[in-house]
Amino acid sequence: MKKIVALVLALVLCLTAAASLADGIAKEDIKLGVITLHDELSTYDKNFIDAVKQAAAELGLAEDQIKIISGIPESEACYDTAAELAEDGFNIVFADSFGHEDFMIKAAKEFENVEFCHATGTKAHTEKLSNYHNAFASIYEGRFLAGVAAGLKLKEIQEAGNLKGEKPLMGYVGAFPYAEVKSGYTSFYLGAKSIVPDVEMKVIFTQSWYDEEGEKTAAKALIAANCDLISQHADSWGAPTACEEAGIPNISYNMATVEKCPNTFIVASRINWVPYFKYIIEQRIAGEAIAVDWTGTIETDSVLLTDVNEQAAAEGTVAKIEEVKAELLAGTRKVYDTATFTVGGEALTTYLADVDDMGDFVPETEAIADGYFHESEMRSAPYFDIDIDGIEILN
Repeated sequence: MKKIVALVLALVLCLTAAASLADGIAKEDIKLGVITLHDELSTYDKNFIDAVKQAAAELGLAEDQIKIISGIPESEACYDTAAELAEDGFNIVFADSFGHEDFMIKAAKEFENVEFCHATGTKAHTEKLSNYHNAFASIYEGRFLAGVAAGLKLKEIQEAGNLKGEKPLMGYVGAFPYAEVKSGYTSFYLGAKSIVPDVEMKVIFTQSWYDEEGEKTAAKALIAANCDLISQHADSWGAPTACEEAGIPNISYNMATVEKCPNTFIVASRINWVPYFKYIIEQRIAGEAIAVDWTGTIETDSVLLTDVNEQAAAEGTVAKIEEVKAELLAGTRKVYDTATFTVGGEALTTYLADVDDMGDFVPETEAIADGYFHESEMRSAPYFDIDIDGIEILN
């Protein structure tokens, strides 16, 4: 009898939660809590912080309807923070870092009447929780466009006879050897390669998302290795300031670094999270389902480039970026066109990717079709993790 009562109570709770989510709520009752790994000193986290404030302003939300909690590590502290927000009446909780995912899932299972949204995660489509969602954007397209700008600069340096070596050489400061980072630096490299076919690239990983000294040290090592241009997938000012000090052209990420690097900053790509924050708020108001995996694109204004710094960029950079951007939008150019790269000297015709991330790193999904790798189409977070020719990993 006790088991039957417990089952009935559980069913009632589930139905109540489902009804609560489906009914929608008034705009003035929206409460959005945002958890960030670092604070505004991190270019990555500042990008989210600025976006949620802008989205709230555009939707006319009051200041007390948004709460941003920064400096939350990828640990049980994330669950504690998410749970506290849920208990305090926040009906949407968002977290911004890859390592927050398991703790957000734990909170989602406990608080079924709260929508939990997470950037860069991989497990929403396999967890199948109605109130847990992943989101990312096709930033590889933005990085490809930034790579085009890099290629034009390298071509300018090459034609002036000022290369440090025989071939154009780029350096890249990466955080971790995750698919997200590999997808980013590979698309950047392919963008540059579309302009200067003989370009090569060296990569150093810092093993941290935010380590200003480590990123600066890595950039200096790449400069010492005769790199003609540096880019990054890391979150501090370390690499850009090292470039400014050395007079080496730099492509940044998440924000323009022209303020401190006026002579070397060319352009930066970034994900614009304003459309997603507006989307989840509007869906909650309407009582409509939030996508399990949401992928923003250039078309949704989710993939952006900063203004090009004409002082450092090669002539014609803006026009070329617009030309290639139009091709990406039209579908006439694919970032991971298998005709544009090789692996071990051979073109790829098939590749199994680990799309269903079960923690076992076992690939199970064919990602190549119609002559290109289909990135971020089967889940929002990147799964391109191929080591292609022309890119050397130094550590």
